[in-house]
Amino acid sequence: MKPVTELPALAPVVSDWMLNLMADKILLDSLFETWGSPLNIHYLPAVDKNIHTFRKVFEKHGIPHQLFYARKANKCKSLVKRSKENGIGVDTASFRECLEALEAGVNPDLLVVTAAVKTEKLLKLAVENNVLVILDNRDECDLLNSIAKKHNKQTPVGFRVSGFYTDTEKLYSRFGFDIDEVLSFIASNCSRQGKYSHLTYRGLHFHLNGYSTEERGAALNQCISMAEKLNSHGLNTRFIDIGGGVLVNYLKSEDEWECFRRELKKAVKGERKEITFNNDGLGYQMIDNKIQGALETYPFFNEGNGDVFLEKVLNYRYKNRNSASELLQGRNIEIRMEPGRSLLNQVGMTLARVVFRKKDMGGRWLVGLEMNMSQLQSSSADFLLDPLIAFVPTPKQPVEVYFSGAYCLERDIVLKRKIALPNLPKIGDVVGFVNTAGYMMHFFETQAHLFELSVNLSLQTSKEKYETRDFENDVCVSYGNS
Repeated sequence: MKPVTELPALAPVVSDWMLNLMADKILLDSLFETWGSPLNIHYLPAVDKNIHTFRKVFEKHGIPHQLFYARKANKCKSLVKRSKENGIGVDTASFRECLEALEAGVNPDLLVVTAAVKTEKLLKLAVENNVLVILDNRDECDLLNSIAKKHNKQTPVGFRVSGFYTDTEKLYSRFGFDIDEVLSFIASNCSRQGKYSHLTYRGLHFHLNGYSTEERGAALNQCISMAEKLNSHGLNTRFIDIGGGVLVNYLKSEDEWECFRRELKKAVKGERKEITFNNDGLGYQMIDNKIQGALETYPFFNEGNGDVFLEKVLNYRYKNRNSASELLQGRNIEIRMEPGRSLLNQVGMTLARVVFRKKDMGGRWLVGLEMNMSQLQSSSADFLLDPLIAFVPTPKQPVEVYFSGAYCLERDIVLKRKIALPNLPKIGDVVGFVNTAGYMMHFFETQAHLFELSVNLSLQTSKEKYETRDFENDVCVSYGNS
């Protein structure tokens, strides 16, 4: 049987603004001439749309609610400003994130500190500005209470809860207080006579790993039950925060997604030519002549995303009890969530110029880009979307390529997946990576080799045709007292 050589496509979901931008080569050349490569473009009207989508779900259920933009998903200040303009809060995970939000004029009542490691400097900033702190462990409680006592302040706090039960298991997390212990801990320590008399209990928080709506529904149900018990101790739960992790769908076709997974397994088994650089299995591997492992990437195609995801959480019936939506009716508990990726769906593109083309010793085309792998990197093993290319017009000559980056590392391959193109890009052509605003542009970006960081540009309004002056530069640097 002849090995398959055709490359499986992974066509991304794209917005009109992306297509229009990539079709305007004159504008693209002007942007690169002005700011260099790579460029991160942010289309802010998409933020408004995503916020509205989530709000509609809560309004349909008649549930008090508040959104908080997870700032760690993207470091641009323009997104903090847009969140403020939309009346949503900002979830901060570091001193600088919290400081910049305050400097941007975000109401402290609409800020929350959820940092995995909370330094004394960060907690002092929160206390001084009456910012809610989500507590993860006893040491944080001790430190925050001592700072609040020193400043003679009552500091609002929530408690991160973990160790929830599903129908089959108890969920592990390295974060938060175990659900079997946290109720007695809060009740005994957060009263006026308790150890943490300067910490004012306000609510519960969780952020689960993975993307199970059933697990989130179960966790929300258990937090509602805990709120009832805390109320009997005289502690009123004003909010329950369900965190983020709302799925985003990146791809147009489930068939293409499943085809890629099948062909990747075939390649790893040696049944076809490689479709990833050096036949990287992205989690799949051959052990004892059998394909084992799992795809270690984001689930780039999924149907239960966005508002559908949230609906499933609110409607989930844990152990056939009432749904969270039903349990919340008539209670004065605000449901909060902290979307990052899903708030930035269709907001961003990363653009880079082609600087060289070459064949390696194996005859594979490498297309060198004026960027590096850290500028398009998350925890996913690869970014599985076909890019858009702004070509100089030329007759079609189909070619398969890998995009390589600027670091002096053999592994600096910007996309591990081999990409089929109608032409070999020319020097100066532009490669556009789609939907990168959430956790792709900045999460692991470095300045090795003393390279400049990406330039971040924002579009404030929707237009049919943009000019260079429509793009605002977001420096993404704090000039506060940091």
